[in-house]
Amino acid sequence: MKKYLLLFSFLVIKQMIMGQDYLNLINNRLTEIALVTPGLNDTVNFSVTGVSLQEFLRGLAETSELNISVNPNLKIQVYNNFTNEKVSNIILFLCKEYQLDIHFVGSIMSFDRYVAKALVVPLKEKIVNVFYNKEKDELSLDLLQDTISIVVKKITQISGKNIILSPQISQQKIVNGFIKSVSFENAIDKFAFTNGLLLRKTKGDFYILDPLPKENLSTSSRRNRNNSINQNTLFELSEEVQLSIKDSIGDVFVTLSVNEVEIQEILNAVSNKARKSYYLSSAPSGKATIQIKNLAYDDFLTLLLEGTQHTFRKDHDVYLIGERIKEGFRDTKVVTLQYRSLNEVSQIIPSEMRKGVEINEFPDLNSFILSGSSPQIREIEKFIKAIDKTVPMITIEVIMVEVRRGKTLKTGIHMGVGDSTQSGGTLLPGIDFTLSTNSINGILDKIPINLGKVNPNFYTRLTALDQQENINVRSMPKLATLNGHEANLSIGQTRYYSVEQQNFIGSLNPNLSVTRTWQSVQADLSISINPVVSGDNQVTLDISVEVSDFLGEPQNNAPPNSTTSQFNSLIRVGNEEMILLGGIERIEKSESGEGVPFLSRIPIIKWFFSKRSKSKKKSIFIVFIKPTVVY
Repeated sequence: MKKYLLLFSFLVIKQMIMGQDYLNLINNRLTEIALVTPGLNDTVNFSVTGVSLQEFLRGLAETSELNISVNPNLKIQVYNNFTNEKVSNIILFLCKEYQLDIHFVGSIMSFDRYVAKALVVPLKEKIVNVFYNKEKDELSLDLLQDTISIVVKKITQISGKNIILSPQISQQKIVNGFIKSVSFENAIDKFAFTNGLLLRKTKGDFYILDPLPKENLSTSSRRNRNNSINQNTLFELSEEVQLSIKDSIGDVFVTLSVNEVEIQEILNAVSNKARKSYYLSSAPSGKATIQIKNLAYDDFLTLLLEGTQHTFRKDHDVYLIGERIKEGFRDTKVVTLQYRSLNEVSQIIPSEMRKGVEINEFPDLNSFILSGSSPQIREIEKFIKAIDKTVPMITIEVIMVEVRRGKTLKTGIHMGVGDSTQSGGTLLPGIDFTLSTNSINGILDKIPINLGKVNPNFYTRLTALDQQENINVRSMPKLATLNGHEANLSIGQTRYYSVEQQNFIGSLNPNLSVTRTWQSVQADLSISINPVVSGDNQVTLDISVEVSDFLGEPQNNAPPNSTTSQFNSLIRVGNEEMILLGGIERIEKSESGEGVPFLSRIPIIKWFFSKRSKSKKKSIFIVFIKPTVVY
């Protein structure tokens, strides 16, 4: 393995040196051309963003009077800023940055993609594992997918004994076999038999390998069929099994194609050919249809025994196979969660995985205790590890802006008769003033014309008010929740109104009893957001907003009027992007008045015989939302 790593490192270093050499050649050639093309020595200022390579070099050629041709198939965008830099250095930089090559024809420079010359690495001859003990005349073979001509040559070289291939045998025939410390002739004979060949010895100690005659093969097949059906099945099955060794570790990979064959027969045939030792405490039953290619032996056993009551475990180099529930095949393992909680994971483990496995929760360590067969435990552990990931947390900035604008105009003269009415009230900023009897008579006395006097209990109230409202309410709450969990916010106000209930107590002389209770009315601003983070860091927001507000002031302890607006949105935004929602606009207009019939409608006179109120209110509600994903 170290040799291959050194070889690979050498090739990489050599490739880098070759890449540097081609840049040096371009630099030397540019230096030579600069003697006859002074434009290469000019200093220029270039700042481009997203310009094609063709346009960039065309501008450079026009500025410095160069002859440049560019392959139109080069799809390169240039993003660079050059200040007071030589043209030749800019060209060399482009070649290095975008792997370009220049073909020079006189002073013409033709730009194209640089193609590194392929390195020819000589193939290393495969090592054939053949060993010969000259003192004991013993031969050892460990062959797997080796070429027969190379094997025969190696045996002849190390043993000094001549082995000849018959012309009917292909020089590229693939042979296999494992023989350890067996006499030479016996080893060669078994090698020939294993690979479908016939060995004969001639005078002069020559060993000749011939192809096995067809009649011999038929006789052998008939003999096998006559022995037992099981032996025939195993023989045919073993012929279909292909094994390969990977690296020097000796891992066995199985390629197998069988249809409705007994599981025990498959196990026997594959294990014997793979030279794997195993012990059966009880034989598995049933048949299997398998189509696999280059599957590791352990994975092959897992696949073969899946769905049966059997499992396996490895003790040194021996595979122990038996029923899952029996002692020796049960296993216990503690699986600790790193990011999730037990309750969340325990509920989503599939029921099929749970069969035959006892799962206990250990909250103190945030762990599961799994007890059962090893393959099932490994399957559950793999599932738990797959979903035990960091759950993103989303912080949500909510900016709620409510703008209220309104205008109210109240005018009127109110006259009446009442006891103990005194003059008083406000004159600024609005007029709400009451004139008593004395005040009115005093005003009448100052008028030159005798208008008489008013009733002693007469009073007059003057009202003139122009009121404007401009309110800007801004709320900036911040919410945080886990991925897929809902975050809620509610801001509101409560108003109360009284409810009177009259009860008569007694029957002969009933007494009136008045009970007053206070009832509440709620007006809220509530927002509910459920964020879901996708794999590309986009955030899907399920938003629900409800806005309710009171309308005006209630009169005589009447329940306040209220209005409600709501909307729902399902949107997708990027991380840390702000969105605008809402824009709920409400306009409220009201106009009321009261006065003396007929007189309250005559122009000018109506101001003395009526009272009027006119208002207009406008409110706008806007919501800004900005999600931020935190891992």
